[in-house]
Amino acid sequence: MSSSLYLITSPIGNLGDITYRAVEILKQADVILCEDTRSSAVLLKHYNISKPLTPYHQHNEHKVLAHLVEQMASGKTFALITDAGTPGISDPGFLLVRECIRNNIAVECLPGATAFVPALVQSGIPSNRFVFEGFLPIKKGRQTLLKQLAEEERTIILYESPHRLVKSLQEFAIVFGADRNAAVCRELTKMFEETRKDTLANLAAHYEKTPPKGEIVIVIAGKE
Repeated sequence: MSSSLYLITSPIGNLGDITYRAVEILKQADVILCEDTRSSAVLLKHYNISKPLTPYHQHNEHKVLAHLVEQMASGKTFALITDAGTPGISDPGFLLVRECIRNNIAVECLPGATAFVPALVQSGIPSNRFVFEGFLPIKKGRQTLLKQLAEEERTIILYESPHRLVKSLQEFAIVFGADRNAAVCRELTKMFEETRKDTLANLAAHYEKTPPKGEIVIVIAGKE
């Protein structure tokens, strides 16, 4: 293995959405870092992978950083996976990668599933130019950012939790305009996958009547 840290993209729903190479790297790594060992255990069991698991998440990443880098420097190979998608994209990963680079430790990220790409492509909203904002701040800085995004001409991609979806869509309708086209993609690659395309106002009204469940990606057309 040529690197000491491998960032492995894990399926966002369907367990079949992982590359052959990712499975091989997971089998060869000395230790697998997991955002949630219980969630990761399901994926690893599915592919008959038995390796030591170490928790690595937003609540402990600062504390374990130096220790992990020290182990990599001594020759151990680590693979980092999150509950779903690519490490570092709205999930832990950035701090560890930056610290490895500072210490001349080789890092490699394997390509694979991520939620915002299929959401963007199947939304029917222009995909040639876009901006990914992930989860918007809930309070501090939110209104300032929304006002900036209201002037954004590129397609906007956001992540949102189901219990905040209606409130956010209503807020977007006020700031961006009620008739701005958008798409809400829910439970991508899973059994109850759904993509609903409409104006922001109509989407807010729909989900107010039909409370959503699952992981959600919102795609919003840029300002014309």
